[in-house]
Amino acid sequence: MTRKDGDPVDVPAIERVEGTGVPVRGNDIDTDQIIPARFLKVLTFEGLGEFAFFDQRYENTGPDAGGDGLAAEREVAEQPTDHPFNDERFRDANVLVVNANFGCGSSREHAPQALARWGIDAIVGESFAEIFAGNCLALGIPTVTADSEAIEALQDHIDANPDTEITVDVADETVRYDGREIDAAVDSAQRQSLVAGEWDTTALLGANPEAVAETAASLPYTDR
Repeated sequence: MTRKDGDPVDVPAIERVEGTGVPVRGNDIDTDQIIPARFLKVLTFEGLGEFAFFDQRYENTGPDAGGDGLAAEREVAEQPTDHPFNDERFRDANVLVVNANFGCGSSREHAPQALARWGIDAIVGESFAEIFAGNCLALGIPTVTADSEAIEALQDHIDANPDTEITVDVADETVRYDGREIDAAVDSAQRQSLVAGEWDTTALLGANPEAVAETAASLPYTDR
């Protein structure tokens, strides 16, 4: 990505993501499951990571205790479940492996924000809700798809071998692990943006204030 004056903007190209995986199984996991609605009241996204999948990770959480925002929610949490995000084997994983229609429901950007702050750098799944995938792109998180059999095999392998190194190759549209290779797919516009380092539109706008001002001035509905 470059400024109008030709100087580079510091947005990294994302050609591949490497690391270990965490399998979260189930179709139609919506954004309310990824980050419950009561956490949307926060003013910034900071601290959301530890509340990813909160209501699936804890039983009997109780009502909002008020007080210190997110900290208050932590205080009323009770019994941890066997959710993969509670499993120490996956605590340092950065590749999330999911099933069909992941991220459906509301368009809340808090969902990928929470996953990013947990430490997720890429998501591999059968399919994704379109708005969720777009919100992930804005954070530089690839959403890569593969067929159901390949996803299930990868999830099973991670369960049995949590230290397996996974390579999510955005440029080549493959997922590799333990000598195996999955033919994957990346939306063409997403792939172009990630590989070219053009996914951070906020940085692009901030790096080109003159072009933004020129465009704004040309619009008939803006206050000049």
